[in-house]
Amino acid sequence: MNNERRHSRWLLGWIILSVFSFPFSILRAHETQTDTANVNKVYQGMTVKLDLGATVLDLIVHKGYVQHYEAGINWRLINRLYPTFEAGYAGTLPATASLPTRGELTQGDSLHYRGQGGFFRVGLDINPLKKSAATSPHALLVGVRLGTAVQHMRQENTRTAALPYYGTRADCWGEVVAGCQVDVYKGFTMGWMLRMKFLFTRQKTTDRVEALAYPLYIPGYGSRDDMAWGMSYYIGYRF
Repeated sequence: MNNERRHSRWLLGWIILSVFSFPFSILRAHETQTDTANVNKVYQGMTVKLDLGATVLDLIVHKGYVQHYEAGINWRLINRLYPTFEAGYAGTLPATASLPTRGELTQGDSLHYRGQGGFFRVGLDINPLKKSAATSPHALLVGVRLGTAVQHMRQENTRTAALPYYGTRADCWGEVVAGCQVDVYKGFTMGWMLRMKFLFTRQKTTDRVEALAYPLYIPGYGSRDDMAWGMSYYIGYRF
């Protein structure tokens, strides 16, 4: 059994490494490709992207209780700048969890939770490779995001006599991101993005009833922690 688990982890690690390295392999193979027609233009096209990585990652991390769908668009301006808009929908299936979490709940408290809603992010990426930014359709990207989510949630502490909490909740956060975007074939693109997220709507309480107003999961952000990590893996088309 232990050997099977070890082999499964090695296989999963190999798959993840292959997925991440594939865009760089294409970038290396096409390093001489140029896009000289757009060099002197301010607006140099846009890319529409579908995020497959976040969907799969949330399914794995949250063991199938979270459904996450996301798409994005960016615009290439003056060779190196990429204003970005991302939007999506995420929600949790009804679930019960024992949570000795963050001082709000004591050991043995159990929450029955469900939430769902939409989110969006706006931000700006920049290609730090000055030498190739003007002539190549490929890009390494670093940037920032500002995100917000609004969700309708239902939450109750099954250990206490507190009534369930029903309500609409808004949260916002910031992100620092890094990744790449690569042209694969005739305008079709792929790439990935790593995200370090910082929650701005941080709220703590030691009251079990008041804690019910704070969601366990935030659409577009993840589990309600002060800092979280995320990953996106895109496929798209460049216009």
